[in-house]
Amino acid sequence: MLARLLKIDLPMRIIIKVICSFLAALLVGTGCLPISSSQTELPTQTIVPIPTITILLNVQREDGARKVDLLVNGSLQNPAWSPEGKSLLFTRFRDGYNAEPADLFVVDFYPNNIRVLISDESGNVNLPGSSWNPITNKIVFSSSREPHDEIYLIDDYGRPGDEVKVTQRANMVAYEPSLSPDGQWIVFESHEVAIEDNGTIVKYNIHGTMPYQNLTSPDEDCRQPNWSPTDDKILYQKFSDGQWDIWIMNSDGTNHQKVTSGPGNKTDASFSPDGQWIVYSSNQFGLEFANLFITSVLKDNAIRLTHYEGYDGAPSWSSDGKKIAFESCSGDPDNSSGTTLWIIDVPAPVQ
Repeated sequence: MLARLLKIDLPMRIIIKVICSFLAALLVGTGCLPISSSQTELPTQTIVPIPTITILLNVQREDGARKVDLLVNGSLQNPAWSPEGKSLLFTRFRDGYNAEPADLFVVDFYPNNIRVLISDESGNVNLPGSSWNPITNKIVFSSSREPHDEIYLIDDYGRPGDEVKVTQRANMVAYEPSLSPDGQWIVFESHEVAIEDNGTIVKYNIHGTMPYQNLTSPDEDCRQPNWSPTDDKILYQKFSDGQWDIWIMNSDGTNHQKVTSGPGNKTDASFSPDGQWIVYSSNQFGLEFANLFITSVLKDNAIRLTHYEGYDGAPSWSSDGKKIAFESCSGDPDNSSGTTLWIIDVPAPVQ
């Protein structure tokens, strides 16, 4: 029998291969050969194939936002686009919104698969915006590993265990990092260990060739910095007069300017690819839950982007300027089971 099989001509072998592939796909599609969602829960598995339909943007809201449907349990947060716009980096909190432990995943749209980038028993968290560098192909994140939060880098196709620690200070935590466009610098929020107030924005060279540089005063409370793709500006949120607002400064820490105004908290901001616009999350205009807004860096002219009765936050702009990914929840995300990931088109005048 083996001798006969070996003598089958090439066209017949191709036909047999096609038939076998078709039958395998049919078994999966009909449920006879199920693909378990628990595959995505294995921290040691770095590539998790999933059915194509799970990544289709097949659920659409009235405001045009489309759900990124993934077979990953937990709270999916902080989406950040890959440089070419074909993948999304995100944080998965396992036990609910902002409830550690947390892992880093990458979903690739072409081809369709999910990669486990970082997974252990600590809180590994990326920031939306400039977390994935186009020159070095590095991803920056913070981790709550002992003794306290520090900043790490990993290759965008790395495996758990490939990460390299960047910051290391005995009494100062470091988290919420963002990369400079050339990939050689990070900015992050820092404060003393066990003290949650008075966040300071700090700049640091990833090779450790320069000392840590405070860009904001330790007497203020400033958080979530994001580096502009054009390199010249860094944005951050500052707590003052009872609310959070978005500020920008030069990348050397000079010329601090307030961008947003009016009642309501404005948080989770990141830049457009050309550095001319900022997208952020806010409950301004009397909203019960925060939605997404866009404003110019030159003047406060808030344009409402999402129109949803629930919460939208942690937005990130695609490199072509046409889409924004974000996290969303039907109500208050705090103390909830978590958020899901969505994508919305950017209005033409802003692109």
